Amino acid sequence: MKYEEELISTKKIYQGKIIRVEEEEVRLPNGEKAKREIVRHHGAVAIMCVTDDDKMIFVKQWREPLQRITLEIPAGKIEANEKNPKKTAIRELNEEVRLQPESLDLIADFYTSPGFADERMLMYFAHNLQPVSKELPQDADEFLNTVELTLTEAKKQIDAGLICDSKTIMAVWKWELLELRRS
Repeated sequence: MKYEEELISTKKIYQGKIIRVEEEEVRLPNGEKAKREIVRHHGAVAIMCVTDDDKMIFVKQWREPLQRITLEIPAGKIEANEKNPKKTAIRELNEEVRLQPESLDLIADFYTSPGFADERMLMYFAHNLQPVSKELPQDADEFLNTVELTLTEAKKQIDAGLICDSKTIMAVWKWELLELRRS
């Protein structure tokens, strides 16, 4: 069975600071034409941080699209001029939680919403976190606090809906899997 769609044309609908929206006309495998609305994004990083006393670090912040407060793992977009996602992760950790990792291990590489967006996210596990020696400025439009939770507390926050995004839920499940393997 053929799955691929053939691109006929692309039209830019919107260009913002974070995303670009395009409308593509494609030819389907059955020969028919269809329109696809696609969100283009430079990509992002997310960082799973577990402290020495076995707590995960979350960022508490307002999310305007959801009209609510969320708890999420530290994360951020890869800027157009950034070529090394690990450096982006280190920058985001500094800006959001004021910590510096000794090392970062890639634990997941995934697309956030492949039905309509090409945003690729790289998730890292941060090892041996230490306070930063020089704080980078936080984004002017971000108002956030850090929260540390045990695995049990984090799972309760998923059930309560405060942890509600896929990257953070994935990180909590990964943490639980690592804990199960350790025991």
